[in-house]
Amino acid sequence: MLIGLPKEVKDNENRVGMTAGVVQLLTRAGHRVLVQSGAGEGSFISDQHYQMAGAEIVASAEEAWKADMVIKVKEPIAPEYRYLRQDMMLFTYLHLASDRQLTDTLLASGVMAIAYETVQTPDGHLPLLMPMSEVAGRMAAQVGAHYLQKTEGGRGVLMSGVPGVAPADVVILGAGTVGANAARITVGMGAQVTVLDINHNRLKYLDDLYRGQLQTRISDAYHIEDFINEADLVIGAVLIPGGRAPWLITRTMLPQMRKGAVIVDVAVDQGGCVESTRPTTHSNPTYEIDGIVHYCVANMPGAVPRTSTFALNNQTVPYILHLANAGPEAVKKDRALQYGLNTYNGSLTCAAVAEAFGLSYKEPVQALCS
Repeated sequence: MLIGLPKEVKDNENRVGMTAGVVQLLTRAGHRVLVQSGAGEGSFISDQHYQMAGAEIVASAEEAWKADMVIKVKEPIAPEYRYLRQDMMLFTYLHLASDRQLTDTLLASGVMAIAYETVQTPDGHLPLLMPMSEVAGRMAAQVGAHYLQKTEGGRGVLMSGVPGVAPADVVILGAGTVGANAARITVGMGAQVTVLDINHNRLKYLDDLYRGQLQTRISDAYHIEDFINEADLVIGAVLIPGGRAPWLITRTMLPQMRKGAVIVDVAVDQGGCVESTRPTTHSNPTYEIDGIVHYCVANMPGAVPRTSTFALNNQTVPYILHLANAGPEAVKKDRALQYGLNTYNGSLTCAAVAEAFGLSYKEPVQALCS
């Protein structure tokens, strides 16, 4: 198979879809890999590294996109739409439930689009979303601490406090992978941490793990409003697999929060769990509403691309190899990849995206066999 690796073009997106090690596995299996020159530079993987792994370096994105399968990190943006076509596979993060334009574009092109974030194993795990959720959760604590500084518009609160002065009050909405990793770092920083979730088992897990170093609450409207009103930092860590995140913090709640408080909405890729969330970039990461600092960067892990690229590739490599070796037949045979299939031959094959936009939906196997 001919496999393409274009350079990411989203604002300050320095991750890359494949490391040289993954390219080597593909070329040794008999596949051709076209790597756009400079694709790995942001993650400190040089063209020479790719060449030594057996890749062919091409000068333009257009050449890399001519492949049978294109591997990326982030969803295509407008300048890349022209490369989409019916006889290709696209394997990347898509987050379609918050992007109607991209959804319509993928459907119109007929492309076979498989989304990392909806690939799901029989036990319900999301193996290709997990590594970036780990990174984003840990980063949320770091960026939250940074923007709490008065010089960045925050309340001027040190996460750990000092003897005689209280630490920062941190509220984490969601106890999944993002929330658990955010808790790990904020507890380690010495903050006072409260985690809210609707899943009692997740709360019990964190309670047992931290043994009194954080507190847990069942997530409902009353508890959310009560705790965010006293928070210095709120981390939105809610996930509906493949679907749009619910608004847990409404616009009317903001005036009741502490002035200079910071919201880091990690759920922004799926529309955000805060009504006032709108996607931002690493070049312009924050905005303020009612005195509340909002950090809503839609590709947070792109700020630590070396770590993120290798963490992502550790999980994607078996799926990339399966798709390269078997083509579309891999999706027919692999239930996890069927969950990952979002569009095929003009049909929408992800139920959560269909529900988000009120569109018709086909079961992946039905679409593949039609």
